[in-house]
Amino acid sequence: METLQATFFLFVFVPLVNPAPPLQQESLQLYEYDTDVSMGSLTLQDYEMQSKDIRKDGTNVSLDTSLILHSDDSQLDVPSTKDTNLPTCLLCVCLSGSVYCEEIDIEAVPPLPKETAYLYARFNKIKRIAASDFADITTLRRIDFSGNRIEEIEDGAFSKLLLLEELSLAENRLVKLPVLPPKLTTFNANQNRIKSRGIKANAFKKLTNLAYLYLGHNALESVPLNLPESLRILHLQYNNITTITDDTFCKSNNTRYIRTRMDEIRMEGNPIVLAKHVNAFSCLRMLPVGTYY
Repeated sequence: METLQATFFLFVFVPLVNPAPPLQQESLQLYEYDTDVSMGSLTLQDYEMQSKDIRKDGTNVSLDTSLILHSDDSQLDVPSTKDTNLPTCLLCVCLSGSVYCEEIDIEAVPPLPKETAYLYARFNKIKRIAASDFADITTLRRIDFSGNRIEEIEDGAFSKLLLLEELSLAENRLVKLPVLPPKLTTFNANQNRIKSRGIKANAFKKLTNLAYLYLGHNALESVPLNLPESLRILHLQYNNITTITDDTFCKSNNTRYIRTRMDEIRMEGNPIVLAKHVNAFSCLRMLPVGTYY
């Protein structure tokens, strides 16, 4: 009986005092190394702070931005975009002659670098364009003011822009057109409040490079006069045009005249039946888009 008890005691005791297998020891040490050394308290805290900053408003920002935010607390006070006293290239984005001032709620045209060639100031709250806004900027080739609240453009605001080729004033509140610079190839004034009396008789006559003219969704009662020979695309859809003459597009005194460059005229959405004015289109290669019955 004593011998059996001693044997049972040895059977239970030996496994308890034997060390764990080497493989288990190594895995335990590796786990402790990863948590205690690689992700120490300072590193882990910094990582959590970065993650919190990156997602604090529900969107992801770049790592550079998050680093700036908690490298200096003074940088958290970002100036309002409505402060037009800020340098333009801090308020907007300036890049290789282009200035992007889009959707920043500015209410006036900011001072531009003198080498500016392209200005994009869409979807702001600009109400007025002054002659002084571009007085010293003679290098401009493209201006886009789409989606503002422009009601007035001072006389001569664009008169010194001799290199300007593209101008967009779409989606504003204009009732008349300004004097346009001579080298324009594209002019867009869609979705304004322009009436025929707001366009001078010779507004487009001297624009010998004008190829694209967009005046859709306005309040025009007639097609603008003296359209240049260079015109390729003319959009007049959804106005209030009720009349058209034989000289609107063609020349009634010259039956051989053909307007060779005109590719498209849109007049749908106007209260005019185009079939009643067949002679008005005799010089065109294609009939205007619109109502014929």
